[in-house]
Amino acid sequence: MEKPSRGEFSFLGNVKHQAARLLRRPGASSAPPRPEHYPEPRGADTAPRLGNLFRPGFNCTAAGHAGRVALLVDGAAYYDAFMRAARKARYSILIVGWDFDSRTALAFDSRSGPAIRLGDFLNELAQARRRLHVRVLEWDYPVIFGVDRELSPIYGLSWKPHRRVHFRFDDTHPLAGSHHQKIVVIDDRIAFVGGLDLTSKRWDTPSHRPDDPGRTFEGKAYPPMHDVMAAIDGEAARALGDVVRARWLKATHERLDPVETRHDPWPSSLCADITDVHFAIACTAPDNNADAPVRHIEQLYLDMIARARRYIYIENQYFTSHKIAQALAARLGEPDPPQIVLVTRLLSHGWLEEVTMQRLRAKHVEDLRKADAHGRFFACYPHLAGLAEKTCIDTHSKLMIVDDEWLRVGSANLSNRSMGVDTECDLVIQADGLARVQDRIRAFRDRLLAEHLGAEPAEVERAIRTHGSMRAAIDRLGRTQRTLAELQIEPSSEAILSAAALADMEKPVSMEQLVTQLTTEADSAQAPKQARFPWVKLTAAVAIVAGLTALWRFTPLAVVFTAENVIAWTESFSAHWWAPLVVVLAYTPASVVMFPRPLITLAAVVSFGPWEGFVYAMTGVLIASAAGFYAGRSFGRDTVRRIAGRRLNRLSQALQRRGVLAVTAVRLVPLAPFIVESMVAGAIHLRLWQLSVGTFFGMLPGALTATVLGDALESALHDPARVNWWWVAGAMCAVVAASTAVARWLHRQGGEAQAPVQ
Repeated sequence: MEKPSRGEFSFLGNVKHQAARLLRRPGASSAPPRPEHYPEPRGADTAPRLGNLFRPGFNCTAAGHAGRVALLVDGAAYYDAFMRAARKARYSILIVGWDFDSRTALAFDSRSGPAIRLGDFLNELAQARRRLHVRVLEWDYPVIFGVDRELSPIYGLSWKPHRRVHFRFDDTHPLAGSHHQKIVVIDDRIAFVGGLDLTSKRWDTPSHRPDDPGRTFEGKAYPPMHDVMAAIDGEAARALGDVVRARWLKATHERLDPVETRHDPWPSSLCADITDVHFAIACTAPDNNADAPVRHIEQLYLDMIARARRYIYIENQYFTSHKIAQALAARLGEPDPPQIVLVTRLLSHGWLEEVTMQRLRAKHVEDLRKADAHGRFFACYPHLAGLAEKTCIDTHSKLMIVDDEWLRVGSANLSNRSMGVDTECDLVIQADGLARVQDRIRAFRDRLLAEHLGAEPAEVERAIRTHGSMRAAIDRLGRTQRTLAELQIEPSSEAILSAAALADMEKPVSMEQLVTQLTTEADSAQAPKQARFPWVKLTAAVAIVAGLTALWRFTPLAVVFTAENVIAWTESFSAHWWAPLVVVLAYTPASVVMFPRPLITLAAVVSFGPWEGFVYAMTGVLIASAAGFYAGRSFGRDTVRRIAGRRLNRLSQALQRRGVLAVTAVRLVPLAPFIVESMVAGAIHLRLWQLSVGTFFGMLPGALTATVLGDALESALHDPARVNWWWVAGAMCAVVAASTAVARWLHRQGGEAQAPVQ
């Protein structure tokens, strides 16, 4: 890399043992430079400093000088700039992200559709330049996130990377944590950072046309997507390269060297929006094993909010961080607060976000509106007429602009998890009071508002100048077809908000802490810590049973679900020769999709009788266990770790040390889904007989309980007087007692197996 021509900066890397690193010019002092000692950017204009915001090691990871900054709005602009820069790469392309999909279309032909796909593009680059290495690091996501993702390129099923395209997974995250940074670094001379991954369903243009033919993936259309990326060079590119190299080292244990070249891959067609400017890079990294937590992103957000005097403009996918919300509320409570405009998306992705993140956002927005005594707060979403029902412009950007002085672009959402659980990376530009930089920052704010309002940036500038606020300009320029519409919220109860908060944790938690949060913490706020009878749950169960009874007794279902009809159905099924085979084989797919296996056992007992049904049930369970065992053995430890996550290290260590006894225990009190436990056993090369014997004894109480219940159900269908309910209750109590004893044993063994699986 060409040696920096001006300035020096410090970089505190989150590498093994959290060792501090300092990047500097040859001959510079070994001590980190004080922020006020940064040299002024080149140029004739000077202005008094407003005070440097950046404090490396406190609210940022690195700070220094950059020659060029280009601001890229929406996927089409980013993908084009990325391709042009990547074509000029000579030695290294580093890509890290929450997601990566080789099928992503980087460019489109108006007639034939996708013209350049990401995987093919990277392979062609590696093929054309023998000294070029492309490294891709993707979050090692749990299976639940895999529905919309590509099959792992490691297996070469959907895309086979070139030998110099190195694909790896980052699985160095605590329970519920993820790798969320979105960074591309080319030859350490140009870097891209922001909210966009190189993955599917991200491409779009600022027009966000409802029927844009380019906004399709695998033949299916997807809603409009709004996001922001920044391209930057100089010391910032080198510092972002170090952030990526630190992640690569942690995930792969492979150390990468910085690139030394004078070649400039900045595309000639990419015009810089801002030149000769100071920057800072802020990161989040969780407290994980030996690594101390890094919370620079949160601190820098708080510092920016505290420094604001005239306005704060925010675009963010989420708004659930309670500390950020409290900081904004405190500013709104001042006698002369700044304007605050929050642009977010209208709808959430799926029902889970709707009942968690959307509920938490509503609470914070409601609190800010209550604190807004001077009418300075406006929460809104981009509205575009003509979109399909239940869709909206997916506002995915993570951006903040303050007083024309600071411009922030990055990966961090305004959520608790982005402040302390996920790995994040933000870039902040500081104007230093220079008019030429402030003008460019303000122009970019107006450009974003113009996109959302369907107006021209010059119109936005005039409206703000004339009417005195962003809110007034929005009201003036908004149109029926396209505007920033006020966000409507639906308040939630405290109980719902407490449950929703579990989806947006502020700090990593162990599995034991999570269980505590789920089972006791919520209750302790409403009752003493001593054991209490679960009246609410009992009442709910009684209500459900009463409702089902009424449904089957007083509706047409009473004629359909008669005892005679149910008996006829079960006898008809059991009469087929293939019926036992269906029951036995049903347990394997049921384990994969997590269908309740006891229901299959109940059906088997009702169909074939208690003893025959019990034999079929246990045979099916053992076959399902063996199938998972051999799948884990064929996949190998690394793949199973990616599926199960490192949080199951205790499980794998317990299985290795205690064999049959541990298998019995984890089958009685599962630490993970049945199929995952079986795969872990296969991956660590436990013996099949140990797994089978332990599974038999561990699943025996549950199978016997289901058998007893099934026999009682079958008896009730023929003659309710034959049912021995005392026997049924006794069997269930025995299972509860055994499970409780095993749970206590597992808790006592908690500290014995902490070493990671290699």
